[in-house]
Amino acid sequence: MQIETLSVPQTRFGSFIKAYIQDDWYDKRHLCCLRPGILILPGGGYSFTSDREAEPIALYYLNEGYNAFVLRYTVAPEAKWPDQLEEAMRSMAMLRERAAEWGMDPQRLAVIGFSAGGHLAANLAVDSSDPDLLRQFGLTREQVRPDAVILSYAVISSGPYQHEGSFDCLLRESAHDPALRERVSLEKRVTADTPPCYIWHTADDGAVPVQNSLLFAQALADYQVPFSLRIFEHGPHGLARARWFDNNQLDDLEIAGWTEESARFLEKHLG
Repeated sequence: MQIETLSVPQTRFGSFIKAYIQDDWYDKRHLCCLRPGILILPGGGYSFTSDREAEPIALYYLNEGYNAFVLRYTVAPEAKWPDQLEEAMRSMAMLRERAAEWGMDPQRLAVIGFSAGGHLAANLAVDSSDPDLLRQFGLTREQVRPDAVILSYAVISSGPYQHEGSFDCLLRESAHDPALRERVSLEKRVTADTPPCYIWHTADDGAVPVQNSLLFAQALADYQVPFSLRIFEHGPHGLARARWFDNNQLDDLEIAGWTEESARFLEKHLG
């Protein structure tokens, strides 16, 4: 495995990507050996990026045959929406641009996000075809749209089931602007162009209510976007892989099964 630290190009802040690249990435005799890639967006309420949702997640998908890329996106107080979205879009564009260098298939790139990072992943998914944002960033849908999405106990809605702290950090001084809050309530941004999504949550999540995932799944169903929704009965927020060696909250083999389920979902939808 090769590990590189990459700057996110053309962004205002110091965001960076830690790249985990397979050593045997490419057998030059067999073009079918191009690997899929996954962009990982840790949570942290848009105030930090969580370590347990970074390298441990990269290592899991690396073992599944992916090249994995952890984006340490900029958080409050330096950044505010749409800065983080621009960083995610430029990261996805860079993965596609450099796919041949890393032995990846540019049409098999997924994104996974946790908590507030799940909001960012969902934002990338639903706004990758927004003409105004693309024009603002000088990017195209083909560069930035993920081919599949995994949402782990994601912040989605700014309505009654919001995680207020995430939106306060995301919007900062504009946090009480009703139009902007509506704009970043992502269940209202789903379209038929939204990529396939694997979604998981725990029913008694005490920080980000499970209704966030339910609302997003309902919107996907309304637009006939393929999705899989997995709700586990019990478990606190921020479980990551739900194994004792990754976090100090809970070791639960049933919940830990989301990793294998998500890998099979990606295998189906990335081809």
